[in-house]
Amino acid sequence: MPVFTRSALFGVVLPALVALVPLQAVASDKGNPEAKRIVAVGGTITEILYALGAGERVIARDSTSTYPAEAVQKPDVGYMRALSSEGVLAQKPDLILSEDGAGPPDVIGILKASEVPMVTIDTPPDAKAIAKKIEDVGAAVGLEGEATALADKVDAELASLSKDVAAVGTNKKRVLFVLSMAGGRIMAAGKDTEAAAIIELAGGVNAAPEITGYKPLTDEAVIAAAPDVILTMQRGNHAAKPEEVFALPAFQSTPAAAAKALISMDGLYLIGFGPRTPAAGRELASKLYPEIVKP
Repeated sequence: MPVFTRSALFGVVLPALVALVPLQAVASDKGNPEAKRIVAVGGTITEILYALGAGERVIARDSTSTYPAEAVQKPDVGYMRALSSEGVLAQKPDLILSEDGAGPPDVIGILKASEVPMVTIDTPPDAKAIAKKIEDVGAAVGLEGEATALADKVDAELASLSKDVAAVGTNKKRVLFVLSMAGGRIMAAGKDTEAAAIIELAGGVNAAPEITGYKPLTDEAVIAAAPDVILTMQRGNHAAKPEEVFALPAFQSTPAAAAKALISMDGLYLIGFGPRTPAAGRELASKLYPEIVKP
């Protein structure tokens, strides 16, 4: 792949890309309330747009946007961290709405320098930040009233969940979120992750607080974590099977293996931190504490 200098990039490539976008678009980081051709980058962003009633205005989405089903029918511009500026601009959007963390950086630079308004939404792994995320999306597409109503609904559902989970008391289960088990190597979630946040929201305790982010754990570290429950993302129609997970040496002596305690949930639903998060948190809590928290 050729390497472009800064002058080549902005002097040759950028004008060609900008020619692909509508002339009426006005560059802005505030959004476009009149946008009718939105490219949504990030599963949570797409989900919020549909929840606000703006689904018909979404003309393309990235590969992490798997909900709702209608969104999956839209053109796919690729994985949010490996976007192509040509692929995005070829959709002729009048607004690009993206989660923080989209990339690569040079592509994001080209998109921001184009004539298409591009708004980046901050997406911290925190349930308390969901309302602002919804309001920011609403402001970008001119649906402030709808966004306020949805944000209030989500906050009320989170408050209800928090009240119910409080009944668990101090007898909380240790939950280890396993991102992958390729080759028997356990990639787990530490602090400052969406997985840790949803575990806490559901009344559990993250079993790997010593690490930050998603990192591999040695067998000894998994044994020391002593998880009561293993939590995984359900991939497509193939949920992780307990007999396969607990056959791994790292898990065999854990409390989770003794109880065959494995929970698999859809990834975007579980750790997307969007409008469905209260429902996801409640579902997880009801599986951790079926006698206390009801679905």
